[in-house]
Amino acid sequence: MKITLFHRPSGPASASPYRLLDEQEREVAWANAFLDAQCIRQLSPRSLRAYAYDLLHFARWFQDPPRPLSGITESTLLDYVRHQLDQEPKPAPQTVNHRLGVLRCLYRFHYGQEIPAGQSHFQRTYTKRSPLGYGRPRRAVALGLRLRQPRRVIVPLSADEVAKFWHSVRTFRDLALVGLMLLDGLRSCEVLTLQLEDLQLAEAQIRVLGKGNKKRVLPLPPEIVEVVEKYLRLERPLTNSSFLFVSLKGRQRGRRMTPAGLRSLFRHHRLRSQIPHANAHRLRHTFGADMARAGISLPALQHLMGHSQIHTTMLYVQLAPRDVWREYARAVALRARLGASAIL
Repeated sequence: MKITLFHRPSGPASASPYRLLDEQEREVAWANAFLDAQCIRQLSPRSLRAYAYDLLHFARWFQDPPRPLSGITESTLLDYVRHQLDQEPKPAPQTVNHRLGVLRCLYRFHYGQEIPAGQSHFQRTYTKRSPLGYGRPRRAVALGLRLRQPRRVIVPLSADEVAKFWHSVRTFRDLALVGLMLLDGLRSCEVLTLQLEDLQLAEAQIRVLGKGNKKRVLPLPPEIVEVVEKYLRLERPLTNSSFLFVSLKGRQRGRRMTPAGLRSLFRHHRLRSQIPHANAHRLRHTFGADMARAGISLPALQHLMGHSQIHTTMLYVQLAPRDVWREYARAVALRARLGASAIL
């Protein structure tokens, strides 16, 4: 059975704009009912889209041959994971785990319970500690299959790479975009959803709408205030758009800048600067790593970056390999000086 994903942005507000349809263009009821429920929960369009693609991937595998959703067990998920790992290119562990998480939410939504074990048992007990190491460790139970994910390592841009990338930027709009990511740690989606009314240039502040529709107010460095003012005064086309960043030329001139437009911008500047790994999220990582190295407190950094969990912020406190070598060289030099003074 061929299943496809359609985007219908003009539907009711209570219905997901993403719909799974079969080869006769009939709705896949079990998937779309779940997506509608997530829409009612006010999940962001990005999250709805991710859920829809995860369900599409599972539905294409699960419906060949067609089977009832009620028959899913952990053994079914094991077969599904085995199928994914046999594909080329192989999906990342976090992609597989996200799909498994969506399927467990789907099963709870339809049947009000966890997926039964079947012939495979993955329940295990482990010790859970606070991210900051406070309090007593407690026992927790992990239910279901989950792939081990490699530990995330934050790799920021070096000072030379930042300088080269910055000097490749020519317009005030692009300087403002890059500056908000590099000096304020904004996500690409946060930059693109900024409204003109979010700017508070007189107070050197900006309101940001982050993940989960959580708002935060951030300070604006003087250089960013200056660049934004020049963009608004000299470059931004006359338009009725309420969004801060709009296209400067072409058929889309004056319209809201899109994610595809932002990706194109970064591709262009990667070629100009010869920094192949520079992207929007790497700039945000660079901001977080620089703030952590400067000694900012974890709660302050958590607020600046809009993290809901402190353990996400703690990733920026971990030293990158070049930081380890620098600290090692400094310690060796200090030890040599202490040894020389002891001999004297």
